[in-house]
Amino acid sequence: MKDGSDQPVRVVVLGGGTAGWMTAAGIARLLPETAQVQLVESEDIGIVGVGEATLPHIRGFVEKLGIDEAAFMKATHATYKLGIDFRDFGRIGESYIHPFGSFGEELNGVGFHHYWLELERQGLARPLGEYSLAVTAALANRFTPPSQDDSLSSTYGYAYQFDATLFGPFMREFGMSIGVERHEGKVTSVDRDGESGDVLALKLEDGRRIEGDLFIDCSGFRSLLLGQELDVEWEDWTHWLPCDRAAAMPCTHATDDIRPYTTATAMPAGWRWQIPLQHRMGNGYVFSSAHISEDEACEMIREAAEGEPLADPRILRFRPGRRSRSWSHNVIGVGLASGFLEPLESTSIYLAQMAITYLIELFPEDGRIDPRDRDEFNRLVDMEYDRVRDFLILHYNATTRDDSEFWNHVRTMTVPDSLADKLELWRRAGRIEKYSDGLFYDASWIAVYVGQGLLPQQHDVRPALGNPQQLAGAAEKLHEAVKREVAAMPGHREYLQAEAARLAAAA
Repeated sequence: MKDGSDQPVRVVVLGGGTAGWMTAAGIARLLPETAQVQLVESEDIGIVGVGEATLPHIRGFVEKLGIDEAAFMKATHATYKLGIDFRDFGRIGESYIHPFGSFGEELNGVGFHHYWLELERQGLARPLGEYSLAVTAALANRFTPPSQDDSLSSTYGYAYQFDATLFGPFMREFGMSIGVERHEGKVTSVDRDGESGDVLALKLEDGRRIEGDLFIDCSGFRSLLLGQELDVEWEDWTHWLPCDRAAAMPCTHATDDIRPYTTATAMPAGWRWQIPLQHRMGNGYVFSSAHISEDEACEMIREAAEGEPLADPRILRFRPGRRSRSWSHNVIGVGLASGFLEPLESTSIYLAQMAITYLIELFPEDGRIDPRDRDEFNRLVDMEYDRVRDFLILHYNATTRDDSEFWNHVRTMTVPDSLADKLELWRRAGRIEKYSDGLFYDASWIAVYVGQGLLPQQHDVRPALGNPQQLAGAAEKLHEAVKREVAAMPGHREYLQAEAARLAAAA
């Protein structure tokens, strides 16, 4: 490590693609005086490039780096995303949207869902999604950015659906424009300090030696530094999340409409996605290889996809899980090198962004790593992965489906204790575990619980103390206000076309 002088910390990022260039650009932009960033990548090594849907957190990242949203959307052929439409997960024929927004609003310290549960008990409730602006706008294929005040039109957020194969190159161009030094080449060996075990340098195929103080492993599933060199253990979660393959196949748009949401439709051995971009529709079947063959999965996505195929299905193989430590010695894993959770809730880019954010907060500014900072980073990253894992498992476990071996397995499997506790709290009292850090707050869990038919035995007693007709009338007023707001919005495609600076030339 460096000697504590005023020289910047030498950061070496191994691997390009989304995680590598997000990391390099994030550190270079947000720690310009503290860090000097180099990135090593090889054009001969492909990127996974399938994650096309994101969560609203990506907006904050793009904004914080000073990237113009219109330029970003144009370069990546992006569309807007208000949530995810889950079909056939709880029961075949039923669907619900997990929105990037709230259901109603808290009243007298009681969450709106308790009022809804009381109305539902009395047979006076509309479907929960009809009290959500994000859900209603999504189903109407309408979009406009939320307002920045406290009105109803501020009660939702949005993310993007973009071409992941274009996002990495966009971030590369941006990163190099703000001072990231790029090295083309393959790593053939790693120099380490004999005493501490820290990485000192990466040796490239052509003999170059790239020295650094801090090394960020963004080498994908290979995890060349964290996994291979430092031998950090991989915790396999396949027994809880059995999907370990994806068959991805892009298609043309089948209709003129561009949905402002991602669709996830349950299948006999997993689920398939539809992600509308400006220029095409992303399609894929995420499946368990223990329950269906790759050839069968490819055939099923060909049959299910709407529009004309633009390429043959491409198989991606992965293992759900994470490293037991994402920061070991002076190496930090970001993205797939650190962990992977299947794309059911579009969390891959978020998990990379989350690690970058925590690293910047705990960055060793004098180049000397404090073990307490390293431990805190690992605690935070582990917590994020574990909570997302539990949320994903919920989608599979909270089902009544018994039509295939796959669904029988996930419905009857033993879930992690952390999820079992959340399920017990919801079933008993209609309550959501509160936490201040991490992803997926109340509305997300409520959307899945209610959407998949898992209603609690009891809920907060206070909504039952009032006049039920008054309560129903207030809920109906909210529903009518939501409808009026959505009716005033332009169509999603219409909004994109009006904002021409966001349109790619091919759109």
